Amino acid sequence: MIYLYVIIAVVSYLLGSIPFGYILVKLFLKQDIRASGSGNIGATNVARSGAKGLAIATLLLDALKGYLAVMFTFGFANSIFNWCIPGKLCESPVLLGSIAATGAIAGHMFPVWLRFRGGKGVATGVGAFAALAPMSIGLVFLIFLVTLAATHYVSLGSIFATAVFPVLAHFLNEYSGVPLALMSAASFLIILKHHENIRRLLAGTENKFGAKKTIPPPDAVEKQA
Repeated sequence: MIYLYVIIAVVSYLLGSIPFGYILVKLFLKQDIRASGSGNIGATNVARSGAKGLAIATLLLDALKGYLAVMFTFGFANSIFNWCIPGKLCESPVLLGSIAATGAIAGHMFPVWLRFRGGKGVATGVGAFAALAPMSIGLVFLIFLVTLAATHYVSLGSIFATAVFPVLAHFLNEYSGVPLALMSAASFLIILKHHENIRRLLAGTENKFGAKKTIPPPDAVEKQA
């Protein structure tokens, strides 16, 4: 059934790779979001551009593509169970959903349409994980809000909440084994994508939520173009 894993991973990747932040800013503001603020295509950087409505739309759409990738896979897996042979052709919907989640998150981070330079995967991860582990993601969202309120750093809240997610999924008995390993790997990738934020947090130069956007120097813009 390896081909099934590959199909789900590829389809989920392509769904996750739709760069909604880039598309919305290009469509409505005629700008390249990668050339402003942090250069990221996610909702936080769209918000720093001053387009709050587009930022909210980006956040929701990025989360939705992760959620749909998992839910479509669940529906597909359930249809397989209608004719599969137990122990031979059956595959766990949970395992397939975890593959879909990881594929969608990877697609957002490394979209083929933007030369594999995408976002950090937080919103897409929230959507995908909400379909997989709703109890854990609810608690993680609260942790994010508390951290954001206390520090005003979106990045710190995202990193902390992402790190805690697989731990909660395990202790709440929502997942274990390979699905938990895949979710842990996806969480680790999200944290790695925040490496520049971590560096700025340690240096005390990270932008706080609500602060004015920081325009990168010309050489940084060129590097992200």
